Amino acid sequence: MNENLFASFMTPTMLGLPIVILIIMFPTILFPKPKRLINNRIITFQQWLIKLILKQMMTIHSTKGRAWSLMLITLILFIGSTNLLGLLPHSFTPTTQLSMNLGMAIPLWAGAVMLGFRHKTKMSLAHFLPQGTPMLLIPMLVIIETISLFIQPMALAVRLTANITAGHLLMHLIGGATSALFSISTPAALTTFIILLLLTILEFAVALIQAYVFTLLVSLYLHDNT
Repeated sequence: MNENLFASFMTPTMLGLPIVILIIMFPTILFPKPKRLINNRIITFQQWLIKLILKQMMTIHSTKGRAWSLMLITLILFIGSTNLLGLLPHSFTPTTQLSMNLGMAIPLWAGAVMLGFRHKTKMSLAHFLPQGTPMLLIPMLVIIETISLFIQPMALAVRLTANITAGHLLMHLIGGATSALFSISTPAALTTFIILLLLTILEFAVALIQAYVFTLLVSLYLHDNT
């Protein structure tokens, strides 16, 4: 079990070629484009959910910030669907890879920061030095604020990676313990199996919550710079 503990986090290959691109593109199949005048219940529910999320995120934004609404809703749908698909047996979760999460976090953060320096130059520079700072602390505070600014995309990516990875590892460990206990003690195995079911339900919630938190933080960075 220890040898295969991290096997589910390895990039899958087919005929020696990585198929992670196909896995990343797969969630787009789950959101079909409506082609009828009257939609079915699934598409109607999807459209209602998208409008609800957009309404909650866009209320704090200005007109310039609302131009990012399509990107934000695409981001939350992609991360949420990818996290949920990763809970299926023998599946691969791209959001457990720090490189992929950094690839999403850095461009979004950089775009928001560049918008801030372009449209709100004075306000963006004012964040590096709070008003009323003593003269002796000015160099130190500028360094600290600069470091905290550049840590933001790393925090976005690490938060998503750590939460998804920890849940998958815990499910793997409890599942292995459950299968091992069936030959030793049936009551103990049933107890761990119930714990595994409850943890699976929790992971479904974590998958959706982490997608919402990632997108919400990007939205807040955008709000501070537009």
